[in-house]
Amino acid sequence: MTENYISLRVNRDFGDIITTYFDFFKQNIKKFTNVFLSYNGIFLIGLLIVSYLLVSGFMGVIAYEDSYTYGVAREPMDSKYMILVGIGGIMFLIIFIMVAVLNYGLASSYMIKYEDKQGDNFDKKEVWEYAKSQFGNIVLFILLMIPIFLVLMIISIILAFIPLVGIFANYISQFFIQAWLGVSFYDMLQNKKGVTDALGEGWSLVTKNFWRSIGVNFILGLLIGVLIMVALIVPGVIIGVYTFHVVENDVAYSTSIVATVIYTLGTSLFLIIAVYGQCLSQFVNGILYYALHEKTYNVNTRSKIEEIGNNKA
Repeated sequence: MTENYISLRVNRDFGDIITTYFDFFKQNIKKFTNVFLSYNGIFLIGLLIVSYLLVSGFMGVIAYEDSYTYGVAREPMDSKYMILVGIGGIMFLIIFIMVAVLNYGLASSYMIKYEDKQGDNFDKKEVWEYAKSQFGNIVLFILLMIPIFLVLMIISIILAFIPLVGIFANYISQFFIQAWLGVSFYDMLQNKKGVTDALGEGWSLVTKNFWRSIGVNFILGLLIGVLIMVALIVPGVIIGVYTFHVVENDVAYSTSIVATVIYTLGTSLFLIIAVYGQCLSQFVNGILYYALHEKTYNVNTRSKIEEIGNNKA
């Protein structure tokens, strides 16, 4: 057990979960970032390539549209721009699914190893090996998330037609799904269950602690969103200033290497931060899972009682 170990298997109330999350975040941010960069390197390069294709394609399309003059005939748009957008979009979808599979597994496995080792005295390879050992279940879980979110999207559209009440119901349903899937994923990895069994257990834990689960995901989701926005301030300002320069000086951005580089780096940085932010969001439901599981089953409490009994004996 490390000196500053934060026990996760504790029945915590709403405020304690929030506090524990930030304590865990501060203690583990450096080590987890190392794990994140170590195993996401190839995908980060892939996101850079995707950003270049999308930026080049959209810049060409925008430049073509801006060149239109009313009443004046013009040549058809070069098809290469739409090809770049199409290839970039397909690559993004493929990389997005692969990144989701990898980082859902890495973030959850990191927290599981932290709890099992009672601290951060484990190697990043142990995190990778643990995630890899359940690769099949992770992939199946991520694929099942797609129809679940499609159903959620349909529900959101229906609720959008209900004034006021529909807005609140929409947010409640979104945060409930996030909590349910996040807790279920941890239960699947922690106890090496099948996907359907884990979804059932996650449903039971979250529905029995409905408002706590929704509140934690809402508050911490909001705070993580603020952190991500802060991280994007500097690149956002740089891109904004450069865009102002382009507009004011009528720069031919579609053929400018500088414009392509700036917008490509800006887009790739946004995607990378978004991926990292998803990992931080998964930690939220990890702490929630351990709190709800301990409340229901008292695993840690029983263990301590047995330990005291053995010591007295």
